[in-house]
Amino acid sequence: MSIGTTYRISDVCLLVDNIERTVAFYVDKLGLRLRRRAEGFADFHGEGVTLAAWEIDHINRHTGVSKLRSPRHAHKVCVAVMLDSPGEIDRLYIELTAKGVPFQGPPEDYVWNARCAYFTDPDDTLWELYAWLDGGPGDYHDEQP
Repeated sequence: MSIGTTYRISDVCLLVDNIERTVAFYVDKLGLRLRRRAEGFADFHGEGVTLAAWEIDHINRHTGVSKLRSPRHAHKVCVAVMLDSPGEIDRLYIELTAKGVPFQGPPEDYVWNARCAYFTDPDDTLWELYAWLDGGPGDYHDEQP
């Protein structure tokens, strides 16, 4: 049995410093709909994978998971959102920039054949908006047994 072929990833939970600040960012700036809210925790409606946020001090108190934090601007995860077209990247970049979402720069076409734009949330989680250019993602390069 293999996690990658037997089960699907159902949730991505971001460990955050301040749940109120995180909820405000994802609801007010990105337009996500809050699904559940509890002390130190929230998750949001979405297609496919559920995005959740959990205050790092709260998870530490209840589970013993380390509360050691990475230094500011140290990215440990990139959450990627695939859009239908490169034009949507440009449209969302303009819309989200107007709401104060901090992008790394304007959208660009990259060598992996995608148009992408990158921004961070209040805890420096890196987000990628991407759409495949003509030709799509190309072939997979791993060998299947």
